[in-house]
Amino acid sequence: MKAKKSYGQHFLNNEVISERIADSLQRTDEYRRVLEVGPGQGMLTKYLLKKPYELLVVEADRDMVSYLNKNYPTLADNIVPADFLKLNLHDFFQDESFAIIGNFPYNISSQIVFKTIEYRAQVPEMVGMFQREMAERVAAKEGSKTYGVISVLTQAYYDVDYLFTVKAGNFTPPPKVQSAVIRLSRRENTELGCNYKTFRRVVKQSFQQRRKMLRNTMKSALTDSPLLQEPFFQQRPEQLTVADFVQLTQWVEAHNAQDV
Repeated sequence: MKAKKSYGQHFLNNEVISERIADSLQRTDEYRRVLEVGPGQGMLTKYLLKKPYELLVVEADRDMVSYLNKNYPTLADNIVPADFLKLNLHDFFQDESFAIIGNFPYNISSQIVFKTIEYRAQVPEMVGMFQREMAERVAAKEGSKTYGVISVLTQAYYDVDYLFTVKAGNFTPPPKVQSAVIRLSRRENTELGCNYKTFRRVVKQSFQQRRKMLRNTMKSALTDSPLLQEPFFQQRPEQLTVADFVQLTQWVEAHNAQDV
């Protein structure tokens, strides 16, 4: 079975790393089902099947679906032949909690993170293999050059642990980059105190020109507001904490409400 570039496939070939990833889910008392994204040839799947929870796998490559059916008969009806990004996960889990795990295709890894955020009410944790650069961006803290939109939106709801780095030689074919495994653990309080869609828009707008001060990037959202003269707006987006972005969003909401 050859890896297909169209699916961004790089098959993990190290048993020790596969088992280590499977062992990285920690909050298993909070759910009884786990969703693996992109199982491929089942290198991670075999270790997940040893766990006490029910495993569901979603695989877009039909050749891999056939391989899984043949080599992992215990999965039976728990193989979903589909594009994960197009799935309505409520169809499979209703309102039940579940975890997400996988050696993610690098070309859609950021979208997998955003989909996890979308289902945050049901996903207490996620463990995934990412391109190292992406993993560092998700885990980055304010003040870092890699801190950006995905850092803020993820950390608004999840604590991010950078677990370990994985060298290219542990994959077939080896990617041209290093990889890394991270864990997202949902925060106790997921109420931001502002509308999430507005929060997301404010964060994206702030980082569109990351080297400019907020008084310039947020001018259109806070037209003629005296707030723009405050010291807060002399900062650049990479200097703001998640709490700062929440405050900024609340100001935008209040300003726009007054304009109506």
